[in-house]
Amino acid sequence: MSLLKLADAEIYYEIHGGGFPVLVIAPGGMRSEISFWEKAPWNPLEVLADKFQVIAMDQRNAGNSKGLVRGDHSWNTYTQDQLALLDHLQIDQCHYLGMCIGGTYGYGLMLAQPQRIRSAVFLQPMGLDNNREAFHEMFDSWVADIRDDHPEVDDEAWRVFRDNLYGGDFIFSATRDQITSCQTNTLVLQGDDLYHPQSISRDIALNAPNVELIAQWKTGEARDAGRLRVVNFLLENT
Repeated sequence: MSLLKLADAEIYYEIHGGGFPVLVIAPGGMRSEISFWEKAPWNPLEVLADKFQVIAMDQRNAGNSKGLVRGDHSWNTYTQDQLALLDHLQIDQCHYLGMCIGGTYGYGLMLAQPQRIRSAVFLQPMGLDNNREAFHEMFDSWVADIRDDHPEVDDEAWRVFRDNLYGGDFIFSATRDQITSCQTNTLVLQGDDLYHPQSISRDIALNAPNVELIAQWKTGEARDAGRLRVVNFLLENT
């Protein structure tokens, strides 16, 4: 088991394959952990490992990772965990691939250290479109699972933490105006459900420069074509 020990957290990670590095962040909302890739239309740990060094991680307090929780935590808390892992592995530049909440994390990284992300792939990025209560329920369900491990966190701190994450709009970690400054070449595979509205994928393509949008990619021939486009996109930007 590979663990990165930080001052207030232990982050579990895995490395698959070799080549130019790709940091991948799994779906699952607050439960984002490596094992969730097994439920995706295709698993990037398997698809990319023959051409790239694939770096996968469980997010703080998901899977095999654990860490402190405070009311003043925010998306930046997770960004700093992710950057700390890249620092630990001495990776100056990498590609990025994230699904669901991975889109939100990805923009956190690109806004914090744009020079570090060579290109980005977002699979059905999550975001706000008349669905805030669904995100609150998802967060509260996660809290119910881990609350006993964090007796130091009271109800008010949990509420503030939730508001820090899901009180904003669009993709939560960035506004539409903020992503206009992200010059990173980006491939978006469109979402189509409650947590991943089509409007979010389309607004990313509309507001950010250098974005390619794929509407169909989950089943049949479209899945095969989408998977191949992701591989070729990453190779083109390596």
